[in-house]
Amino acid sequence: MIHFECDYTEGCHLAILEKLAETNEEQTSGYGLDPHCDHARAIIRSLCKAPGADVHFLVGGTQTNTTVIASVLRPYQGALCAVTGHINVHETGAIEATGHKVLPLKSTDGKITAAQIQETYDAHYHDSEHEHTVQPGMVYISQSTENGTIYSKEELQNISETCRKCGLPLFLDGARLGYALASPKNDLTMADISRLCDVFYIGGTKVGALFGEAVVITNPDLKPDFRYMIKQRGGMLAKGRLLGIQFETLLEGGEDNLYSQISKHALDLALKLKEAFLKKGYRLLFDSFTNQQYPILPDTVVDELSKSFTFSTWSKVDDTHTAIRICTSWATKPEAVDSLIDHL
Repeated sequence: MIHFECDYTEGCHLAILEKLAETNEEQTSGYGLDPHCDHARAIIRSLCKAPGADVHFLVGGTQTNTTVIASVLRPYQGALCAVTGHINVHETGAIEATGHKVLPLKSTDGKITAAQIQETYDAHYHDSEHEHTVQPGMVYISQSTENGTIYSKEELQNISETCRKCGLPLFLDGARLGYALASPKNDLTMADISRLCDVFYIGGTKVGALFGEAVVITNPDLKPDFRYMIKQRGGMLAKGRLLGIQFETLLEGGEDNLYSQISKHALDLALKLKEAFLKKGYRLLFDSFTNQQYPILPDTVVDELSKSFTFSTWSKVDDTHTAIRICTSWATKPEAVDSLIDHL
């Protein structure tokens, strides 16, 4: 069986295992207060062109989303996001469990717009009884989205300007940021994201690391006491250097770092699959240029492919067709993609 259901079926890049083994018997302080984490922070600040940014390492995406959102919002506030956004559909109510409501906005492609944010903000304050409803307190987006789509620089600039006008901190979930940056349709840099967002994170779990995410906070108002929140929300790793070592390995070497190289590998294979689906005459649920592809296939084809491959069943399109999601990753083998194409 060949796995295409997600981008974290493998362990981590061999270079990380080698570095972890090499440093295994080092003695360092815990909780991210070690030389490896300090070095990784310096690398990230340099890539982001944000020397004043705070950088924190957390163990996983759910802990990161809940910790950031709980640290930003007041008790009566909620987070605006796409109705398909990860915190709305794939966090098992983790945000609501922190006492904050997710405020979903309509979306057909996984993205939201500056106009939607402004309209929702205005609608709240134009309500004569607005204090009886959850106040919009921040905006959550992801790059790439749950649908494999990405925000352009113009779209992110417009969202950023609207958020700052309305006083809404902008949080970008970068669980798949490497794949978004490697997309041929991408025109954003990590420095752009750092400049336009108040807080974002660089995903490791889905892009070559064993585990871990790097949170970058540029808004000074969001920096104080964030480590208290990490600890309280279960995101602080006692052996914190294990996170620092992984991000050192992935990100050192400038813009052509290991993170970029392995992300491009996943993109090349995903787009090869996309071309194969289109060549066979199959439609796509979303026009994705990232590592997630959503072909619409006859149910008979889905059943046949299921005998040799795993993938996610996304949605029924009609009585005889189903949209599936196929993910490539940093570790996907070219021969696995060729095998899927041969089966098609």
